[in-house]
Amino acid sequence: MSPTMHLAQQPEADELLGRSPLAAIVGMLLDQQVPMEWAFTGPYTIAQRMGTDDLDAAQIAAYDPDAFAELLRQKPAVHRYPGSMAKRVQQLCQYLVDHYDGDAGAVWRDVETGEELLERLKALPGFGEQKAKIFLALLGKQFGVRPKGWREAAGGYGEDGVHRSVADITGPESLAEVRAYKQQKRSAAKTAKDS
Repeated sequence: MSPTMHLAQQPEADELLGRSPLAAIVGMLLDQQVPMEWAFTGPYTIAQRMGTDDLDAAQIAAYDPDAFAELLRQKPAVHRYPGSMAKRVQQLCQYLVDHYDGDAGAVWRDVETGEELLERLKALPGFGEQKAKIFLALLGKQFGVRPKGWREAAGGYGEDGVHRSVADITGPESLAEVRAYKQQKRSAAKTAKDS
């Protein structure tokens, strides 16, 4: 059974995130420099514009780059930077085709440890250390992907009972708590910088 997601705060987009590993990975990739809901609605918008009910890594990787960028650029745009994000999505999909036969779920399906999963996630184009740890925490907390040591590998994002990232969002209240945490971190960073 697919988990019930609340990242896009839109039922159809959240349903896709819950049942499609590729949609979840693409949503995480898009989650930068835009509101989280906008990022995680992106996979659903892309699928709709491609005329499908799911994303296909091989189809996206093979898509004409200019046409794919235009698909993301259509109003409303999938991201604030549709051209560069279209390129990143295609690079990610090509990597999944080359290393996992286009099966995004294979990235975590047979891992034995949290460290192994973290290394696999960090190898994905567009996934740095922090994004990989957040996605690892999301997999553990909401998708039930819990190899040995997954919480430790996810760092602070893997802790139970916190509201630090998308991994902790299960509805509107937790979304507000995550937003408050991020705002507090930004304020503290600004204060530290100004001192």
